[in-house]
Amino acid sequence: MRWKDGRTSGRVEDRRGMSGGAAAGGGIGVIAIALIGYFVFGISPEQTMQMASQFGGAGSSEQQQGTTGTPEDDAGMFVDVVGTNANDVWQLFLSDYQPPNTVLYTQGTNTGCGYGQSAMGPFYCPADQTVYLDLSFWQEMETRLGASGADFARAYVIAHEFGHHVQTLTGASQRVRQAQQNARSEAESNQYLVMLELQADCYAGVWAANAARVSNGNVALERGDLQEGLQTANAIGDDTLQRNAGQRVTPEAFTHGTSAQRQEWLMRGYNSGDPNQCDTFSEL
Repeated sequence: MRWKDGRTSGRVEDRRGMSGGAAAGGGIGVIAIALIGYFVFGISPEQTMQMASQFGGAGSSEQQQGTTGTPEDDAGMFVDVVGTNANDVWQLFLSDYQPPNTVLYTQGTNTGCGYGQSAMGPFYCPADQTVYLDLSFWQEMETRLGASGADFARAYVIAHEFGHHVQTLTGASQRVRQAQQNARSEAESNQYLVMLELQADCYAGVWAANAARVSNGNVALERGDLQEGLQTANAIGDDTLQRNAGQRVTPEAFTHGTSAQRQEWLMRGYNSGDPNQCDTFSEL
């Protein structure tokens, strides 16, 4: 993936190396819940933090403050370039688009949604409209989940989280929460969550399709990149996660979609380059 000449915006808050504070009520328990929830069942980090808060596992709501700018290391700079490019793409489609905040952290940090930990993977918090990334997750994703370690595979994950921000701006996230509250069963509730996640995958494909257009080619996919993204989409499908964890594949427990669905919607976004083609909810 071509990215090193891409534009940066200096909107990244770097909290790496800062003490995240101990999670009250036994942080290790929250980490275990998050690991089981995210890696096995695909439960969203926001849900995990809400559950942890109910059981006294969330840390203080007091926000930490890191250094805001463009990180000097390659990994941090990559996040800034990809995020800036994603913002440029979404400004093409949403006239009132407002970029999310982006925070890099190590192990744990306070968020507007509760205490966030690296075990949860990259996540978006709608309460403070911030994407949170512990970059050690890349290694976890590759070694534990079998995802690709290529730049585009990592960019796809970042773009997916930016897709959740778009859903907050368009009201899709709020409508899903309302539909879940009215659902008659957990399986029905999970269906709405699956469609939300698949739409974020589609939005990641829309970003990839338009990345070169908004950057004069400075941020662009190269030969083989798309395949690396599809490998990652395959690795993080609910059915694959459950199977690899030795669990019985349970469709009613899916919250992110199957490997085939995640690949399909990533490709649908990429092939169309149009967010209007990402109406996953029409399939309900």
